[in-house]
Amino acid sequence: MRRPYPPLRLNRVPRRPAAALTCLALAVGLVAGCSSSDGPEKAVDAFLAGWPTGKLDKVGFLNAAGQRIPAADVANQLKQLSGELADKPPTLRREGDAKVTKDTATATVTVDWTLPGAVHWKYPTTVRLKQANDDNWQVIWEPTLVQEKLTAGDELSVRRLPSPRAAVLDAAGQPIVAPRTVIQVGVQPNEVTDPAALVKQLDAAFKAVRPAINPPIDVSGLPKRLKEAKPDAFVEVVVLREPAYRQIKSRIYDLPGTKFRDEQRDLAPTREFARALLGSVDPVQKDDMDANPGQFVIGDVVGHGGLQGRYDKELRGAPGISVIVARKGPDGTVAPTDTELFRAEPKAGTPLKTTLDVAAQTAADGALRGVAQRSALVAMRISDGAVVAVANGPDGGAENLALTAQVPPGSTFKMVSTLGLLDAGAVSLDAPVACPKRSTVDGRSFKNSDNFELGTVPFRVDFAKSCNTAFATLAPKLGDQGLATAGRSLGLEGSWTLGVDTFTGKVSVGGSGAERAAAAFGQGTTVVSPVAMAAATAAVARGQWQPPTLLLEPAPDTKSPAGAKLKDSSVGPLRTMMREVVTAGTAATLAKVPGGPVHGKTGTAEYDNNPAHTHAWFVGWQGDVAFAVFVEKGGSSSTTAVPIADRFLRGLTAR
Repeated sequence: MRRPYPPLRLNRVPRRPAAALTCLALAVGLVAGCSSSDGPEKAVDAFLAGWPTGKLDKVGFLNAAGQRIPAADVANQLKQLSGELADKPPTLRREGDAKVTKDTATATVTVDWTLPGAVHWKYPTTVRLKQANDDNWQVIWEPTLVQEKLTAGDELSVRRLPSPRAAVLDAAGQPIVAPRTVIQVGVQPNEVTDPAALVKQLDAAFKAVRPAINPPIDVSGLPKRLKEAKPDAFVEVVVLREPAYRQIKSRIYDLPGTKFRDEQRDLAPTREFARALLGSVDPVQKDDMDANPGQFVIGDVVGHGGLQGRYDKELRGAPGISVIVARKGPDGTVAPTDTELFRAEPKAGTPLKTTLDVAAQTAADGALRGVAQRSALVAMRISDGAVVAVANGPDGGAENLALTAQVPPGSTFKMVSTLGLLDAGAVSLDAPVACPKRSTVDGRSFKNSDNFELGTVPFRVDFAKSCNTAFATLAPKLGDQGLATAGRSLGLEGSWTLGVDTFTGKVSVGGSGAERAAAAFGQGTTVVSPVAMAAATAAVARGQWQPPTLLLEPAPDTKSPAGAKLKDSSVGPLRTMMREVVTAGTAATLAKVPGGPVHGKTGTAEYDNNPAHTHAWFVGWQGDVAFAVFVEKGGSSSTTAVPIADRFLRGLTAR
């Protein structure tokens, strides 16, 4: 029997562990990648992990020619190519396994940059890899790895695309601020022969403009400016709206040296037009930027105050953003190119539609023009409660007193007291009510304006002549809640809103006999705003309180329901008395105003312990327009508030 052959033994060369290879590579100063047993994915993942931080020491790199590149160089180039986005590196994700072809591989990576405004710029890029002789996978570095259109020395640059600011619209849906023609009036120095004479002629012409230019134009320094300017310069004197320019064109056009330039500017119909209500749009300020980090950049415009401030976010929309290539030129400076890599279009703002009527608002602003004291005029349609004018003065007003003032209503509140007395059956039109010069209640003395007295007269006369002592005597008939109940039936103290800050009033309740007596003619602790009194007046005219509206789009979140219908037996006599205020009472100067019968009530309201310190009021209506006029520290209503009402109504009928 043959003996079996012994088993064949082969001598194998033991493989070095990967860790040993890595250590060997490091020992000779080389940057090692990942071993072939790991596949190219590990090298890709190590590159993606180190990209955001610049820590790429675990990755080996080659250039397109196959030459090794230090990881630190790649980190520097990544930062340079990232440009303005370097401080906010992208989020990176490998999509699936790498595709291997012999000793090369490619991997698809999603790059996701978060741009200003939380906009995402996402795109795929390709990472190429090469397997070295030692089986390690190394990343082939090239600028196109960051973005396919980048070359060496390029940088990513971000451009903010401003969004078109939306307009505030009037009731007709037209922008209140729109392009309007203005004329720049200037002077060319080398054509002026007598600067002093020119100044005199210009000054006289500017003072002739109606309404008066506010602030007034001071031309006293013009000779000095002409002397300092170049001979052929255009030295601007003033910019006039076209209607104002037409008034004085014949007086200034042919003066020696005068020059004129037409241009379009975005303007409201008039300088004062609902200024306090609308607010302003101005270049962004540091305070705006501090309060809204990352939201604004220098050059943005921001709404301040009024509707522009309250609805700034809606009106300005959202800016767009563009990423472009910035490239180094021959002189070494980096400048933007026309190569756009990404664009997110800006989102236009949303318009605000109001109920403002241009003719009514212009008439209201015109009525307050020239009033030195702080003042307000609110007008609304009786039929539907639409606020058609919100005017403040002087010069448009720095504060929206028309909607937010909290002041005593004075004798205009006799309208409310009378409604309460009529509802209670305590008085009638012709019921005799005494009107003494003075009346004392709980030790407090009350008097009439200028200490007049009427004796015992029909109540309608007390109302028309605005007898305080008569109302002080009648106050107990209202009870604890009668005045407040009547006020609430006219919308006072209501929860209604106009979409902007609004004060709806606070009516005195209960209190001492003296407090009730004072409250009956609008003193005491009762406070109101002009818009609250305009809405109450509209309720008397309509026979039912209707919630006022100012914003149509976007409409306020909640809308108050209409009030209960007022008693015909009360509101009818009240209307009669308010008409007699005009025909035979304290507002008789309104009797001849064109446009139909005017109803109303004057009011003089003391605001401190000095009876000489008074606000002036008038509330009333004509046709379908109810309104309230308020003049702070205006003194007698007949000499301040009533003339304003006269100008307003005449302004309405003239348009």
